[in-house]
Amino acid sequence: MLDPTRLRLLRDLAEYGTMTAVGEVNGMTSSAVSQHLARLEREAGVRLFHRAGRRVRLTAEGNRLVGHAHTVLNALDAAEKDLREAGTPRGPVRVATFATAAVRDLLPAVRAARTRFPELRVVIRELEPADAVAALREEHCDLAITYAYSLLPEPAPEGLDVRTVRSEPVLVALPAGHPAARDLVDLRELASEPWIVGSRGTADHRLIERAAALAGFRPDTGHSADDYALILQMVRHGLGVALVPESGADGAPPDVVLRPLADLPLSRAVHALTRHSTLAVRAVLDLLAGEGGEVPVQDAVALRGGVQAVGEEVRTVAQGVPHVDVVDVVRGAPGADGLA
Repeated sequence: MLDPTRLRLLRDLAEYGTMTAVGEVNGMTSSAVSQHLARLEREAGVRLFHRAGRRVRLTAEGNRLVGHAHTVLNALDAAEKDLREAGTPRGPVRVATFATAAVRDLLPAVRAARTRFPELRVVIRELEPADAVAALREEHCDLAITYAYSLLPEPAPEGLDVRTVRSEPVLVALPAGHPAARDLVDLRELASEPWIVGSRGTADHRLIERAAALAGFRPDTGHSADDYALILQMVRHGLGVALVPESGADGAPPDVVLRPLADLPLSRAVHALTRHSTLAVRAVLDLLAGEGGEVPVQDAVALRGGVQAVGEEVRTVAQGVPHVDVVDVVRGAPGADGLA
């Protein structure tokens, strides 16, 4: 039987290319690494590598075995992790999320975790939905929080478990005193207004284009911003009107009103995506759903509003967020330090 320790060394050899580098990573001398790999060749019964100067190149058989090594080692790591977690949620859970979901959903969940699961540590990275899904697929995070607008459906990402955290209305932001600022707003009344939108290509930009098309007009989209707080200030100062998710309207200026649309009810669904369901991940999902709640698994292709919005989520300034000392917030692309 092939030895897992030697398989790990072969996997590292494929990545680092020299016995010396493999030894440094594993706390061994290069000669010890060489001896282990020589034994692995004897166990496998085929030539796995050959030397080319200081570097070592894998044979075709060596590369095939590296593929199997990844499968075996990942399974062993998962088994060890499962046994460690048995009974009590513990250890880090890496969550990639967009800003408003972090403020509205994730930070309260982490706050509750301090009492219920003191050994559980949530590590937060702010990423846009498409980047969060990519990070989840590449195993740079354990849970991804994404969003989708009801007018912009997307198929559920294949191979991922998708759960709905909540759905929120999308409101139209108007200056106080605007003639259309009644309890319900007819979108067609705003056809001649300038619209403040997200950057071109984002979901927020495409949302107003789609909504306006259904209402029979083409919007004037001269102004753009990728920050909800800035958008609301622009509305306040009379630069235009905008569509804003309810959670993005937290802390809206008092002279800006937010109203639902009468003719075209819009919503934004917030989803939690996972690849591997560990005890710790399930604990975070339950906390996202509320104390003792359960988040229903959605059908893989029948999600209302889809799963992932293409483009960036416009950011908002956190208003009144409690201090949460068990959370590390990490910004950056997938694979950054601390989340690899």
